[in-house]
Amino acid sequence: MAKIFGQDFSRRELGRWTGSPSQVAGTKLYQLIEGKGNGMRFVDFWTGSGLEFTVSLDRAMDISCAFYKGKSLCWRSATGDVHPHFFEREGFGWYRSFPGGLLLTCGLTNVGEPCEDKGEKLGLHGRISHIPAEKIKVGEGWRDGEYVLSVEGRMRQCTVFGENLLLRRRVWTKMGGTRFWIEDRVENEVHKASPLMILYHLNIGFPVVSECSRLLFPTVKVTPLPNEGAAKEEEDYAKFGAPTPGFEERVYYHQMKADKTGFVRCAVVNDELEGGGLGVYVAYKLDQLPNFVQWKMLGEGEYVVGMEPANCGVEGRRRERGKGELPLIKPGEAKEFSLEIGVLEGIAPIEQFERKLACQT
Repeated sequence: MAKIFGQDFSRRELGRWTGSPSQVAGTKLYQLIEGKGNGMRFVDFWTGSGLEFTVSLDRAMDISCAFYKGKSLCWRSATGDVHPHFFEREGFGWYRSFPGGLLLTCGLTNVGEPCEDKGEKLGLHGRISHIPAEKIKVGEGWRDGEYVLSVEGRMRQCTVFGENLLLRRRVWTKMGGTRFWIEDRVENEVHKASPLMILYHLNIGFPVVSECSRLLFPTVKVTPLPNEGAAKEEEDYAKFGAPTPGFEERVYYHQMKADKTGFVRCAVVNDELEGGGLGVYVAYKLDQLPNFVQWKMLGEGEYVVGMEPANCGVEGRRRERGKGELPLIKPGEAKEFSLEIGVLEGIAPIEQFERKLACQT
């Protein structure tokens, strides 16, 4: 059954009221025709609950934007959607095509600071977010009484004499749902071990982020990244203010505790929004993504909180290797990563989420 508008509908019953399921939930594949995004392909999703999001097919199938009942769930940067042809991989050039969005994938062989490792120059946050998807399949249909919407594809990051990593991604949701899932599988198709660094850069923005916002994290320990601003505000990582001129970004590592099923659940909520509050949460498996990074940026126009599950740190591959903590993937090996991203609307769902956290911290 699909639960929409407060009622349960079977396939037959819904068909009596609508000419097409897209009247309630669906997908749309399209292409941009102007500006720096000219030629980019996207898939829009809408579920019938008020949740809408966009998958950017030419940017690693990341989530370009997301809304719930007309309210943005994410921060969008001034760059907008930028075609990967404009990618500047050197140094911090990555920022010139960083659209923000609800989710941007970092990796696959470097995350964080630009560096040089074993003679290879690596730019900020790696290449994967600028690799277009291929073998794309968009699906809609009834399965076991539920209407499922999905898109799947694959991105290959490779070079002669270097890595050959294949990322298979599936993004899916359900009619009536207020959440969606991302299922990734990374395969090493070269005959030697390769670094595998991956970070899921969730960018939560206004109106979910405001002076009234708070974090719901199952944090055991917080460590600021060596940075003057973060060190001074180590105890204030969960406090927010108004957009501030000249604000210096803060970055914090969180040691998280999983629940009995092995999942970590984190959220940013704004209790003051109409309807009893609104929040965005992410759930992931701790054994897949043992690290968590919080990005706190409260500048004018750059007002965003990052929730970033990862399998590594954000100080660059050279530093990870030097610490003996560089994640590797063996020849022929495959590693899986999965995320659940959803909305918390109203007092009861937010309080229920808090109770779950209280049981795992």
